[in-house]
Amino acid sequence: MKIKSIYTLSILLFGLVSFAQTAKIKGLVLNVNNELVSDVSINVGNESTVTNQNGFYELLVPANQEIKIYYTHLGYQTVILSQYLQTNEDKELNIRFNQKSEQLAELVIDKNTKENVQGLTVISPRVIRLIPGANAGVENILKTLPGVYSNNELSTSYAVRGGNYDENLVYVNEIEVYRPFLIRSGQQEGLSFTNTAMVSNVDFSAGGFQAKYGDKLSSVLDITYRNPTKFKAQLEASLMGGSATVDLVSNNQKWSNISGIRYRNNALLVNTQDTKAQYDPRYVDFQTLVNFNASSKWQLSFLGSISSNVYHIEPETRVTNFGTIDNPVTLLIKYEGQELDKYQTYFGAFKAAFKPNENSIYKFIASAYHTKESEYYDILASYNLAEVDRNIGSDTFDEIKYTRGLGTQLNHGRNDYDALIASAEIKGQHNVNENKIEWGIRYVSEDIRDRLLEWEVIDSAGFSLAAPILDFKNNQPYSPDVYPLEPYQSVRATNYVKINRFNAFAQWSKLTQIGEHQVWLNAGVRTQLWNVDDNGETNKTQATISPRAQFTIKPNWNTDMLFRFAVGMYHQPPNYRELRAMDGTINADLKAQQSTHFVLGNDFSFKIDDIPFKLTSELYYKNLTNVNIYTLENVRIRYMADNLGTAYVYGADFRLHGELVPGSESWLSFGYLKTEENYNDRGYIARPTDQRLKFGLLFQDYMPAIPNLKLYLNLVYNTGLPGGSPTYADPYMYQSRLKDYRRVDAGFTYVFKDEGTNSNKKWLKGFDEVSLGFEIYNLFNNQNAITKTWVRDAYSKYMYGMPNYMTQRMINVKLNMRM
Repeated sequence: MKIKSIYTLSILLFGLVSFAQTAKIKGLVLNVNNELVSDVSINVGNESTVTNQNGFYELLVPANQEIKIYYTHLGYQTVILSQYLQTNEDKELNIRFNQKSEQLAELVIDKNTKENVQGLTVISPRVIRLIPGANAGVENILKTLPGVYSNNELSTSYAVRGGNYDENLVYVNEIEVYRPFLIRSGQQEGLSFTNTAMVSNVDFSAGGFQAKYGDKLSSVLDITYRNPTKFKAQLEASLMGGSATVDLVSNNQKWSNISGIRYRNNALLVNTQDTKAQYDPRYVDFQTLVNFNASSKWQLSFLGSISSNVYHIEPETRVTNFGTIDNPVTLLIKYEGQELDKYQTYFGAFKAAFKPNENSIYKFIASAYHTKESEYYDILASYNLAEVDRNIGSDTFDEIKYTRGLGTQLNHGRNDYDALIASAEIKGQHNVNENKIEWGIRYVSEDIRDRLLEWEVIDSAGFSLAAPILDFKNNQPYSPDVYPLEPYQSVRATNYVKINRFNAFAQWSKLTQIGEHQVWLNAGVRTQLWNVDDNGETNKTQATISPRAQFTIKPNWNTDMLFRFAVGMYHQPPNYRELRAMDGTINADLKAQQSTHFVLGNDFSFKIDDIPFKLTSELYYKNLTNVNIYTLENVRIRYMADNLGTAYVYGADFRLHGELVPGSESWLSFGYLKTEENYNDRGYIARPTDQRLKFGLLFQDYMPAIPNLKLYLNLVYNTGLPGGSPTYADPYMYQSRLKDYRRVDAGFTYVFKDEGTNSNKKWLKGFDEVSLGFEIYNLFNNQNAITKTWVRDAYSKYMYGMPNYMTQRMINVKLNMRM
């Protein structure tokens, strides 16, 4: 009896312990469009449940052992997760399904691997947040990719494979966003539209993209903001500003909201430049995304943004040393006056998604974008071009020996730009017998009011310089000129322009097999119709048709390889900036620029010491017609607006990436391109974006002795661009190149707590992540030039190209807290 009692008591105690050793899993299940999925079956051993109409589930599971969780639903690829949970642990697991028709062998096309078949580069939001940069964000990471270039760390603008800043599509939650119009230099730009703290997914294509994306010549950046699942808060603060982001979710999971506010002041950064000035650049931005899950079939959302960028500068002096060791030259400038620029943007977009069944979805998107920009400046520069004594033994070492030239330059501007862009769009997606069909129709109305008033007067050694466009030969000071007194350059124009656009697309994609090889096919076509109303006069309607196709094959080889080929026509119907010629007049009959893309790509996956790597290679060629030739000064683009050019681009891009440290992606990229243009049959010369060589490195690591101390490195090397020609000069006469662009930004972050680091410190309780970073911008203090300022010696008539250097070394401290 005593033995029986002990045995019975042991069984009861074991049963009680076993009953207590449970944990809870809960979360949301979404599809590829971030829409909630109901009636999903979740199974763990003998325990199971299904998601409710809001896609939410909750299940008790065994603790202290390895478990497998199965998420199954008709029409989606089954998801299997392995987890090990502690007793009473409450774990949130949010799952994103993929369509079965998008599965390629062992390759599931989700946000991490769809790059393989569609030729997209997928960038982790964590990488975007952590990698240092003077203008940190999505664009900061893009600049490390092959084929993408920017030699201006103050700007978020970038060029892709020989294109310019106006040739890139940017979407946020399937809604197109725009860049400022009046900006002349990177320091005026302010904040990028994309709020990094709100991002869940970033896809980027450098060419050969699908028909569902819009009408631009070079690239597409597709950004998705996250759908909150629980309360979260994030705070980031640095010496240059800060941001705060909050996620809110209702108790019934029907409503969710994510809002973020950002503030940035670039004064510390721009003060490292050669020009000493009183800077006051202030940039503020607020964004909010509201989601409402009305039912399992209807989802509604609203994305809103308000931003205010103010750039105020009162330049004082500038000292720039250039030339050679044997012939050193110094330019000393004293300034008077100021510049005040204001950019105010209001943006709102409503989106409704209707899913009548598992095989179809319809979306309606309406948006409005209003921007008011002003650029006012009056700056007088008095310069002294001098030769410096470089004889170390001389009593006048490093002092001015004699002056080569004296002069003044007066710049005046009163530019205003007001634009209202409204659009409405309907899109559909259908899965029919392993075929995926997508279509869309969009209408865009652009109402633009623009006043351009700017002039420049140059006086060199007491002799006023005539405008280069006048038909007079300047032989000063040896003989007096008799031409009328005119500004060196002067542009006055007032334009009221309305543009109406209709565009549509349809595309088909399918996964199939050729023998034992998996194949993914995509084919589609875009069309756009538009007309321009210039000051009450409407031109004839123009139209374009752009067929595009992609072919991907994954051979049944022992070696893990995948091949892609894309071909297509890409038209860029002119935006307002392209319609406006250099003299401010509008060419309402301007045609769309046209580019034919050929892209051949390969992905090769392999392992070295059990570390997975992937080498992505692409060869590309682009043939361009109806080209609208332009000049590039800092980030300002001015077009000829006449379609008299042709051009070509060819090159090769390579990127080797892998996780040298688990959970931390690093990559090495290399690119080569050549692009030339022929204007009015004058012959081919290098385009302003003829980058040639590009080298990028993004590296993440930690110190083994101090695992909480992380290292982040961002390195970019670009060969020099053509540029720096005098204002209104003939580019065929100036084909010199700027010096190579070299920049390294480094960050050292101590992580007090994150997902992989637990801490028992009381002050960290309630936080998911706390880190303190120390960043060094331009680590090696390289002098990089963005453009040249041309100064004339009146007696020798020699034009000196003085480099305009970018920012120097700077230190920043950053605090990041998440809960």
